[in-house]
Amino acid sequence: MYGALVEFVESRAGNIIFRVSLSGVKRVDISFASETIVELARRYRGQKGFCFTDLADKDMEENWAAAAERSKQPLMNWTGEHVRVLGAQPSQGVADAFRFALSKGEVRAADYAASAKDMSITNASTKFKQLWENGFLLRHETTAESGGVEFVYVPIR
Repeated sequence: MYGALVEFVESRAGNIIFRVSLSGVKRVDISFASETIVELARRYRGQKGFCFTDLADKDMEENWAAAAERSKQPLMNWTGEHVRVLGAQPSQGVADAFRFALSKGEVRAADYAASAKDMSITNASTKFKQLWENGFLLRHETTAESGGVEFVYVPIR
């Protein structure tokens, strides 16, 4: 199953976010969860994101969360505009930056620094980089007004 999923992801090189609907699924055990979507999310961390839609069953959510926690991999479970993070949680030091990013479609370190009292762009950039490295956000490169490289961070939704 994992090989088929990797093939599916690889055949869609232009897609960076994969939304997984569990509508109609009645049961998922921790082993299956660990060996499929959680492993894909870990493998493609920083390059592609995986999130759930239609995951309303609390028992299945617990199994996905346990599998994600075991791999120290966060997975987003979206219900409309509300998100629940399954598995690894953002550290206290970056939680506000993560909430800020979730409230936006795209965010730059300068946006967050401007919204937070007494925060430097360097500090904001470090927080977003940590969130990206740990699988909470994705990012892409753009050119800053100064002509340098700037990263734009996006939630996995």
